[in-house]
Amino acid sequence: MRGNGDTSLPDGDGIELMREIIAAQRQILAEVLGEAGGEGAAAGASRTARIASTEEASRTARTEGASPTAPASVPQVWTLYKEVQHYWDRGLRAPDDVTVVLTDDNWGNIRKHPDPAEPARSGGYGLYYHFDYVGLGRNYKWVDTTSLPNMWDQLHQAVAYGNNRLWVTNVGDLKGNELPTQFFLDYAWNPDRWTLADLPEWERRYARQNFGEAQAAAIASVLAAYGRLQSRRKPELLNRRITLDPAKDPATDSSAVVYDDQATPFSLSAHRELERVTEEWRQLARDADRIARRLPAADQDAWYELAGYAVRATANVYVLREAEFTNLLYARQGRAATNDRAAAAEAGLAEDFALAERFNSRIAGGKWRGFQTQPHIGYGDIERYGPNAPWQQPELDNVALPDELFPAVRRIELPEAARLGVAVDGSEEWWPGAGSRAVLPEFSPYRTGPDPYIEVFNRGLSPFGYRIEPSVPWITVDRPRGRVDQQIRAALRVDWSRAPRGRTEAEIVVYGPEGTAVPVTAVVDHRRVPGLDGLAGVNGFVEAGGHVAIDAEHFSRAVGADGVRWQRVEGIGRTGAGMTPFPVTAASRTPRRGGGSPRLEYELSLLASGPVTVWAYVSPRNPALPVAGLRYAVSFDDEVPRTVDIIAATGADDGLMNPQWARNTSDNINRTATQHILPRPGRHRLVFWMVDPTVILQRLIIDTGGLHPTYLGPPESFRTG
Repeated sequence: MRGNGDTSLPDGDGIELMREIIAAQRQILAEVLGEAGGEGAAAGASRTARIASTEEASRTARTEGASPTAPASVPQVWTLYKEVQHYWDRGLRAPDDVTVVLTDDNWGNIRKHPDPAEPARSGGYGLYYHFDYVGLGRNYKWVDTTSLPNMWDQLHQAVAYGNNRLWVTNVGDLKGNELPTQFFLDYAWNPDRWTLADLPEWERRYARQNFGEAQAAAIASVLAAYGRLQSRRKPELLNRRITLDPAKDPATDSSAVVYDDQATPFSLSAHRELERVTEEWRQLARDADRIARRLPAADQDAWYELAGYAVRATANVYVLREAEFTNLLYARQGRAATNDRAAAAEAGLAEDFALAERFNSRIAGGKWRGFQTQPHIGYGDIERYGPNAPWQQPELDNVALPDELFPAVRRIELPEAARLGVAVDGSEEWWPGAGSRAVLPEFSPYRTGPDPYIEVFNRGLSPFGYRIEPSVPWITVDRPRGRVDQQIRAALRVDWSRAPRGRTEAEIVVYGPEGTAVPVTAVVDHRRVPGLDGLAGVNGFVEAGGHVAIDAEHFSRAVGADGVRWQRVEGIGRTGAGMTPFPVTAASRTPRRGGGSPRLEYELSLLASGPVTVWAYVSPRNPALPVAGLRYAVSFDDEVPRTVDIIAATGADDGLMNPQWARNTSDNINRTATQHILPRPGRHRLVFWMVDPTVILQRLIIDTGGLHPTYLGPPESFRTG
């Protein structure tokens, strides 16, 4: 029970009002079922008398703390949705026979488990879960975005904590959410049948049931990859970047969370992040198209409905967004390719409409006409759609409207004469327009990812010749000279057998039309790992570019204790697997040095001593346990572990999707940090300690001074051993 129009009840009198509602409803049940004065008395009572009886029952319930007794055979539920959970936390209890339905936070993360210390309830506990949502921080209603590993984890926790009387999921439009709905039902029917290790088998079975054996393995692979890529971020949120104001504390000040609904959450520059994630979607679409070509004609409609449309349409939205935000960057830089990027974004919007029209008109002979019309691109345009646009779908008078690009693309006019522009990998600046010097990402023999690049671009209409000349012979360029119509990208490489030891700088000059030139600095880090000869003796991860990035599954040692072990959860992370302590009902504990506590150990080598920051990327869980907060601990070597309360650090779900929690759920990650001083360079052991169960570690990022902000974090660092 909530307020009018599914809004929250007043916080001040909500508990008292809820008591009245429960008492009145149970009195009505008692009357209708003949439990108050007999069936004849109930049936013959006047409406006024029934209301008076109900009001008297409500007054009795308030003064005596009891409720009228309703027939125990009548199933009744009380759903602790959003703010209603706070009434429970403050002591309000429903009658014992009522099933108390606990909920997720609308984003697939359970908010509360039954407390084992509470008296057993004859009505038991239930669960209300979401595959689809309308509300803050933003609707997600377009295509299936449910992570199967995440759902398994949450349902597994529900069973483990005794929440098994009634499960309900909000599927939105059942069409499009067939896969998560089927798994939800299968798991509810027999949780023991579908263990974590059985998830790949379940996906193969789902593929086999719908499309036969021949393509089942390939289809299951596409389904798994689709779920992993979608779990990074809902498609509706691809034009929202959420950042923190460094001058404010997000734990206490909601204004510390800053929304920009005209920016990509993925970096346009650092680690080529937007390029990389878009290419992953392109590859998945190619894989899906390959399957479609191999399926018989009789299966084509089913394939498009169950997988093909969602894969291709989401991939197209990523391609569209890459073109859109690249266009806006190019417009600021005055590039000749600006208008082509605008046209590509507009073509992506047209392709989005075409894919939907195929679903609506051609699939199954037009059976689904009008179904695939859910807006998913134009969110955030307050000027066009009003003050609810940041979270509500593009609509007018509660009627959804066709998507438009938001932010809008830009077109520019160019001079006839050629003009040199230079951009470097890792930066959104351009030269000679920027006031600072152009510096490439740091070169290192331990660097992962592609070679750094220089882009030479035209700011005019006439083509020009260019050349790129390094000042040292041990830096080479794959495209040292040529002609620029719009732009070229040249990769640079260091010959480490000839590069000097230590940390040095070299100049690279880009020459363009009419004698113009732009110097670019290459910072080359060829330091040895202190105390080691080359890679001899190195075991684990090695610093490069001022950071170390570690995927949680690549530990050096996983230590269990007191019946607790570490479980790898494949596919639950935004970039791979996650690690979590099992069983999920394990008791909380204080980390103990000397080998007595569950922990993950990571060997790494750093190039210098001094301060470092360790960022822990964990799944965005709620404090669902009866203990306060949700905690882990971190230490280096033999130092005292530093405990972090995730909820205290970032802000919890307050039932109304506060901005702090909206950031965690929108980004589908919770980032928290610890600071450490390392007295020496060289080899170290980083330890991640269990404090509370249900914490799922996805990544650890160690910032030694060179970390650049990105959505997913840097690619995983070089490692040996």
